[in-house]
Amino acid sequence: MKKILSAIVVALVLVVSFTGCEKYLDVNNNVDAPDYVEANLYLPGILSSIQGCYWDIRALGPLTQMMGTSSYTNFANNYYTASSDAGGEMWRMAYWLQGMNLENMVNQAIADEAWTLAGIGYAIKAFSWDCLTKYHGDLPMKQAYEPGRLSHDYDYQKDIMPQVREWAQTAIEYLEKEDNFEYGTTLTQGDIVYHGDRNKWLKFAHAVIVSDLAALSNKSDFVQNYADQLIQHAQLAISENSENFAVERMTASSTDPQFSAYYNFWGTYRGNLTNVYWQSDYIVQIMTGSVPQYDKSTGDKVDDLDGAGEPVNPHYPWKPAENQIICDTTKVAGHYDPRVAAKLSSVDYATYDKMDDLDAIKSWHYNGSGFTGASGPIGTAPNLYGFRAATPSTAVEGHGRWLFRDDAPYVVMTAAEIQFELAEAYWKKGDKAKALAAFKKGVALDEEFTLNYLNPGSLKEDGGEAVVGGGLPGGSGLSKAAFKTLSEEYLAGPYVAGITESTLTLSHIMMQKYVALWPWGALEAWTDLRKYHFDIQYTGDYPKLNNGWTQTIVDSKFDDDPTKVYKGFYLAPADVEGRRGTYNAKNVGSPCYRVRPRYNSEYMWNKGSLEALVPISGTADNYHCSIPWFAFPGEVPSSL
Repeated sequence: MKKILSAIVVALVLVVSFTGCEKYLDVNNNVDAPDYVEANLYLPGILSSIQGCYWDIRALGPLTQMMGTSSYTNFANNYYTASSDAGGEMWRMAYWLQGMNLENMVNQAIADEAWTLAGIGYAIKAFSWDCLTKYHGDLPMKQAYEPGRLSHDYDYQKDIMPQVREWAQTAIEYLEKEDNFEYGTTLTQGDIVYHGDRNKWLKFAHAVIVSDLAALSNKSDFVQNYADQLIQHAQLAISENSENFAVERMTASSTDPQFSAYYNFWGTYRGNLTNVYWQSDYIVQIMTGSVPQYDKSTGDKVDDLDGAGEPVNPHYPWKPAENQIICDTTKVAGHYDPRVAAKLSSVDYATYDKMDDLDAIKSWHYNGSGFTGASGPIGTAPNLYGFRAATPSTAVEGHGRWLFRDDAPYVVMTAAEIQFELAEAYWKKGDKAKALAAFKKGVALDEEFTLNYLNPGSLKEDGGEAVVGGGLPGGSGLSKAAFKTLSEEYLAGPYVAGITESTLTLSHIMMQKYVALWPWGALEAWTDLRKYHFDIQYTGDYPKLNNGWTQTIVDSKFDDDPTKVYKGFYLAPADVEGRRGTYNAKNVGSPCYRVRPRYNSEYMWNKGSLEALVPISGTADNYHCSIPWFAFPGEVPSSL
């Protein structure tokens, strides 16, 4: 105690001694920790932090059945404990990496009357918190940045989502103001999304509002209170692929970069997907038109056998469901969707020698994985970087392909997504003509988006023989010209142009959106799946124990149910072939509806605030099963 008191006295003496000595010690001008930073210098780091959205796709990919994994298997199984930071990168992004950096940038920009930068800051804040609440549900918001606090009360999602839209509206107001601030080149260089293009940021802010409102589309008052707002902002939002929100990465130019973070998180160099993540059986089924028929009396798939008892098509051994939504297995013009060849990895044609052979491209085969392993219902799923059926090889895949490339940007919002959300809103309002127009535009935009990131591989020969892997740096197995031809056929075919006002269904809109979001938009896909309650069969306002699921089985709708949105989608404990698993007993039969807050933030330091949450406490074993407000038709009950 004496030593502590002595130290305090010495400190006070020093303070008094230097009072008035202006030049001797100026703690407000510490060059190593300055109290003033030019606002635009915050921007590159704030934007780079959005890669946290991609990091958490390690959890969201399995939760949405977009991916299987042997890494984040707890998420694939819809159960995980509170004692881990796994799946907590968006929390880290919003509260820490952006956090006070973003607050300081906005406040400094307002003080400097740098209205464009202030608007950019508010748009980023709205976007990040929209992601955060869709992912975690309830959050500390009002007290988040109050200095001196050792704990923070939680705000409920019903209050957070309107605040998101208010922040986005503030962004719009600032971005519409005349801005005379002299940015020089710092804004164009530091803005690694739109390079200071205020009009694109304005459209993005409108798009954030659209995305936030789209989460509410299955609430009972959506048409009355939200649909018109969504439509209004969608007309002012991102509408072309040149306006997509994508965070740029440094170009991969060597195998020994100064910082590995210069390479995309999904690229081959960083190896985060290396043989531990695969395309799921579900995405393969809907993108190849091979969603199987199920015998409703047994739940088993219906075999498709010839007269000798052998499969008619060994690669698709089951009868396909009559109502395929995206495409079918017929290879005539217009029935084949070339996005499958660009987005997914094939088990065929590793030699890049038939990149313009349309028939060869259409004949490629695709295997999907199980929930927690590469082995799927047909065979082993290939890795996501190229064409090999097993372990990736740099000598074969090089820098990867499509969005799984070292130099790919982080795509976080596209024009296609906005069009599908617009189509859904029109559908809910009963305006089928406008819903159909938005639906068709959405599909066309995603075809174009997919083509824009297509990076064809190159043929390499040795003695006249094509070499496996072709010429580095790897790439996709079809040319852009071939993709474009096949895309034009598809858009003119029965699954797009052939859809009419009378045949358009909600399944067409939502399943095409699911394909467009694969896998970069897994959070939005999970939001959609949850608001439609994973197509669980139940009565009443929302599913619950013994009315949607038991302790061991989820009661899933069969595909012939006209109210089922995602045809072919079944949760792990559904009583159909290929599922029939079980959730952890602590789930009490329910699928996961939210990701727990970051462990080292909340469960270590803010546990009391978590414990106070209703209707399921944040410290309960099944808190991750607590249905968020956006998925309730009305208000969340105070108890279950």
